Amino acid sequence: MAVGPNPVAFHLKRRVDGVVMELDVNLTPQLNMKVSPRLVAANHILELSSLELQQFVSTELDENPALEKLEQETCGICGSIMHGSICPHCLSEQKWDDNSAELSDPAIESGAMFWRGTATDEEFDPLTQVADQMSLAEYLLLELRSVLPPDDMLIAEYLVGNLDERGWLTCPVDDVAELFGVDVEEVESILRQLQSLEPVGIGARNLRECLLIQLKYLKEEQGREEPYAEEIVRRFLTELGEHKFGRIAHDLKIDHETVEHVWEYIKKDLNPYPAHLYSDDGPRGPRSPHLLPDVLISERDGGYEVEVVESKRYYLRVTPLYQRLAMDVDREPERFSEDEKKHIQQYVSRAKLFIQNINQRRQTLQRVTSCLVERQKDFLKKGVRHLEPLTRASVAAELGLHESTVSRATASKFVMLPTKQVVPFSLFFTASLSVKDVIKEIIEQEKLPLTDQDIAERLDARGIHIARRTVAKYREQLGILPSSLR
Repeated sequence: MAVGPNPVAFHLKRRVDGVVMELDVNLTPQLNMKVSPRLVAANHILELSSLELQQFVSTELDENPALEKLEQETCGICGSIMHGSICPHCLSEQKWDDNSAELSDPAIESGAMFWRGTATDEEFDPLTQVADQMSLAEYLLLELRSVLPPDDMLIAEYLVGNLDERGWLTCPVDDVAELFGVDVEEVESILRQLQSLEPVGIGARNLRECLLIQLKYLKEEQGREEPYAEEIVRRFLTELGEHKFGRIAHDLKIDHETVEHVWEYIKKDLNPYPAHLYSDDGPRGPRSPHLLPDVLISERDGGYEVEVVESKRYYLRVTPLYQRLAMDVDREPERFSEDEKKHIQQYVSRAKLFIQNINQRRQTLQRVTSCLVERQKDFLKKGVRHLEPLTRASVAAELGLHESTVSRATASKFVMLPTKQVVPFSLFFTASLSVKDVIKEIIEQEKLPLTDQDIAERLDARGIHIARRTVAKYREQLGILPSSLR
C-alpha cells in the first residue's frame, strides 16, 4: 500500500496582456493497493490440492535447472517417510520390488492408478507422466466436480474418502446424512452420481449392489442383457456363490444350464472389486485407491501430533552446480557474460522463492491444523457427534491470518485422523449437528416467536454463519413449527 504526501495547495495569479490567468496546483493523498507477485505465487501454491501440487512441483522441476528434488522412500498409503518395511504412522507393511524404485503394498496389490500406456523415449512427456499418476480417488473427485454443485462436494469428498481398496463404500449413508445434517435422499443422490462413474461398480455398498450396477450398465450402455442374471443376483446371490444351481433353477422354474450360463457370464464380464481394474503392473507398481492425506494427526503422549506430509514428499533444494555458479558470479562476475549472469541469477532466485513458498505452505497448514485439533479435541476423541461450531473466520482470527488464507489452506485437502480414516479438512468446519442444538436452544429461550431470519442473525452473532433457508431446514428437521404457528 502506498500513501501519497499531505495535501498541499498552490495558487498562482498573473496578468498577461491585460488578461488575468490563474493556476491552481493541488496535491492530495492517495492509497494504492499493489499486490506483490511473491504473494500471488505463495497464495497460488497454498490453495493447490495434493494432486495439483504434485503436478506443479513436477512442472517446476522440469522448467528450472537450478531446482532439484531429493528422492525419499515414502509410504504408499499415507505418504510418510519410511524407515524400514513398516510405515511408522499407518503401520501398513511395504515391500520393495528389486526392479522398481517404488513401494508396493500387498494389502493394496490391486490398488488404483491410472496408466495410459508407456511412451517410448521419443514420445516421453514428463507432464503426461505426472497426470498418469492420478489416483482413483483423485480421478473420481475430478469427475464429480464437473457434475455436482460446490455445496455437494463436501459430502462427495467424504464418500470418496470412505472407499476401501475394493472400491466399496464403507460408511452407512444414514450416518453421513446425520453427520452433515441433510436428508438421506440427498446423500443417496450424490452417491448415485459417484456410482455412475467408471470403473463401473465404484461406490457400491456390498457385492450385490456392485454386480447390479454393472449389469445395469451393460444393459443400458452396451445393449447386453443376460436373461435372469439380474434376478439371480438380486434374490439368489448366496446360493449362486455356493453353487446351488439346482435350487435356483427350481425356484425360478428354469433349467440348470441357464443358471450355469449366468454364473459363467458373471465370472467373465463382471468384477466384484471395481477398483482392482485400475491396478498397474507398470514400472512404478500398483498404487492405492485411497486419497493421500495432506496432514496426519496422530495420538502422542496423551495428546495429538500434527505432521504435514508434503514436507516429506517434496524435499527440494537449489542444485549444487547452480549454487557454485551463483557464488562464482558474485566473486568473479567478469568471468561470465551478461546473458550467463542473468540466466544463473534468474533461475537460482526462482528456485529459492519456490522453496520458500512450499515451506510457507507447510507452515500455514501446520498452524491451521494445530488450531483445528485444539478446537475439536472432543471430535477426535469421541466422534462426529462432538464437533463444535467452528468457522474459518474464527480460526483466522485466532491465528492472526486472513480468512481467505485459512480457506486456501483447507480447500481440497485431506487429513488422516488417529483412527486412520482420511477425511476432508472441511469436516472440521461442519458443525450442523451442533448448529441444530444451538437453534433448538435459541427457540426454547425465546420470549416472542423468532422468525428464521431472526434465528440466523442470532447465530451470526455467535460466529455461526448460515442462510435463513438453512435455518428453516434444520428447524423442520428438529420438528419445530415456524414462528407464525408457535
